[in-house]
Amino acid sequence: MLPTEDAIVAGDELRRRFGPRYWQFTLTATDANRFAIRLARHITGRPKILVHNHNYHGSVDETFAWLGPDGAVVKRRGNIGAPVEPSETTRVVEFNDLDAFERELAHGDVAAALMEPALTNVGIVLPEPGYHEGVRELTRRHGTLLINDETHTICAGPGGYTGAHGLVPDMLTIGKTIGGGIPVGAYGFTEEVGDRIHASIEREDSDVGGIGGTLAGNALTLAAVRATLTEVLTDEAFARMIPLGARWEAGVAGVLRDHDVPWHVTRLGARAEYHFMPDPPRNGSEQWANGDPDLERFLHLWAMNRGVLMTPFHNMALMSPATTEADVDRHTAVFAEAVEVLFG
Repeated sequence: MLPTEDAIVAGDELRRRFGPRYWQFTLTATDANRFAIRLARHITGRPKILVHNHNYHGSVDETFAWLGPDGAVVKRRGNIGAPVEPSETTRVVEFNDLDAFERELAHGDVAAALMEPALTNVGIVLPEPGYHEGVRELTRRHGTLLINDETHTICAGPGGYTGAHGLVPDMLTIGKTIGGGIPVGAYGFTEEVGDRIHASIEREDSDVGGIGGTLAGNALTLAAVRATLTEVLTDEAFARMIPLGARWEAGVAGVLRDHDVPWHVTRLGARAEYHFMPDPPRNGSEQWANGDPDLERFLHLWAMNRGVLMTPFHNMALMSPATTEADVDRHTAVFAEAVEVLFG
């Protein structure tokens, strides 16, 4: 309602980090994804989106889908009050499966592929060499827009996984982190996409089409984004956080090796976690199949009762600008005690 100079600074900083030229602000990453999907459908004239199995994209209706036992697209567990069957809106493929990706795009009805550069919510699943390059080539060939959701994967660096690995999506979404606790989301798009949007939407329709809202990009939100990006989540902060993530990873790996435990630790920049399998998962289904909620709960409570607070799901650690080497080493010691109790 009242643009401020903070919007200019925040937009310029997001462009510097991630690449897309144009940026719009929302109150959540879910809204950013919803608006990006709407725009993608509008400018392509196509109805469906493609996501990865066991994805994370907030609470967007179309993304609450996964692959059933027979490979069909079905409602994800916990999908409450689904408005339509997910197969009507969504195609789903396994991460790191370019053959499946191409097969689903070949239908010619996919407006956008919405993807995390690395899976996170089911547990960290990293892309195999060449996967992103293949995805980019396939989306271009089939006229599908590519949207990178960096809401979680910004832990890979100041520009998230996109910036760290030089990816070139058509659109990019993000939220949470860039506001430092103040509700915010943002979506960016390339100049080419911006030209297509500009040419296809009348000015009079720009605020009544289901995109945006009265408080999107409000002064408080933009002040928070400017402060977070320029004073907290800086390049210098990531230069400290990522080595701490490597230290955390090495500590856990050492404990597993010393006790001959068939688990694996995976790291994505400043974020890391342990998996209850000997090798890193290739896709979300592999990670899901090896989950153990009771063991996760035990490890979480064990650490919490000894002064180390982990996330309460698949025991993930995220290094912050305030994390220290002593914090990391304390976790290593506590984790070693837990493994000793479990495995002797």
